[in-house]
Amino acid sequence: MKIQRLTVENRPRVYALLRLAFPESEYEAGLLENLHKNVKTVHEWVSIHRNKIIAYIAFTPAYHGKNVCGLHLAPLAVTPEFQQQGVGAELLRFALRQEEIQSQPLFVLGEPGYYKKFGFEPCTQPICPFDKNNAHFLSLRNGAATPFTVGYEAEFMTVGKTARPKGKKRR
Repeated sequence: MKIQRLTVENRPRVYALLRLAFPESEYEAGLLENLHKNVKTVHEWVSIHRNKIIAYIAFTPAYHGKNVCGLHLAPLAVTPEFQQQGVGAELLRFALRQEEIQSQPLFVLGEPGYYKKFGFEPCTQPICPFDKNNAHFLSLRNGAATPFTVGYEAEFMTVGKTARPKGKKRR
């Protein structure tokens, strides 16, 4: 398996991967398509096995008001036939070692049991607008003590009119 930065030419392959990884949701693929159209700062990598993209990870800016206060990890996806084989974990570990990621506070809205293995911890601040009780909102290298609601790129709020289906497990 090889890990590399996402190229413009491979974007359609990643959109297809997201649709396979999240078959009951168009949110992730639509989000990424919109981020690629409108946002300049997206840190992205893919895992490639036998010339096929099998996993994808992205980080976008997190905001405290208008100021960048870290990065959001979203989405992390693995094609179904490679899930539960450590591919996503390997890609995440790789991304966490990259220069533009390793010194930033990181935030993720996901499965706590999964992300805790990588050093993410539950946080009370900032507050996630998608998880008011922060039950699934975790952080890494987060020093926020002052209450605020963390901001996302506008594309996170404007993809379609429906959110992720309730109960959908998210990594």
